[in-house]
Amino acid sequence: MSRRPFHRASEAERRQDLIRATLDCISEFGLRGATVREIAARAGVTPGLIRHYFSSKDQMLQDAYREVMTGMTSTVAAAADGDQQSPRARLHDFIVANLTPPVANPRTLSLWAAFISHVRVDPAFAEIHLESYLAFRSVLETLVAEVLAESGELPDAKRCRELAIAINGVIDGLWIEGTLVGHLFSETPLPGVAIRSVEALLGGISLAAKPHSN
Repeated sequence: MSRRPFHRASEAERRQDLIRATLDCISEFGLRGATVREIAARAGVTPGLIRHYFSSKDQMLQDAYREVMTGMTSTVAAAADGDQQSPRARLHDFIVANLTPPVANPRTLSLWAAFISHVRVDPAFAEIHLESYLAFRSVLETLVAEVLAESGELPDAKRCRELAIAINGVIDGLWIEGTLVGHLFSETPLPGVAIRSVEALLGGISLAAKPHSN
């Protein structure tokens, strides 16, 4: 494998390059195949330089997992961050962003699947997963509360939390289906299925539709 051309980078840039190289290797070879030597070659550095930025391979993998999870949450949160849009439109866009690229793609699924097996056996991975889940659910709870308030309903905290948990379950299930066998849903796009499912969970509240959704 050829190395990347050398260039002088800041500490933060170099660390980010190493995390990206780690994710590239995991996506291609899995966790076992993502060796320090392979990651160093992919990043165009020596294995010794990796030890300068990460105390261990475990720490590097943990930071890479955090990058995947926070990256997905940031992407979908940004899609719903439209000051000129109604709460219904923001929730609509949040749901669609979860089920369309770049969040819904085979590479993201392969990375998630590679890491998720560690969550049950490694406390550090479990903590990262919990932080990411709670951050995602917090965004969703806020969007749900705003939709309920806009519709003239009391956004009770318990109800918003339960709705967010249910909506997250719908999104997760469709995300896995869409990235594994997306070709099966060409006639029934999954973002549209998700929108209609969430509308049902919300008691029939209609979310603002976009021209590209179905």
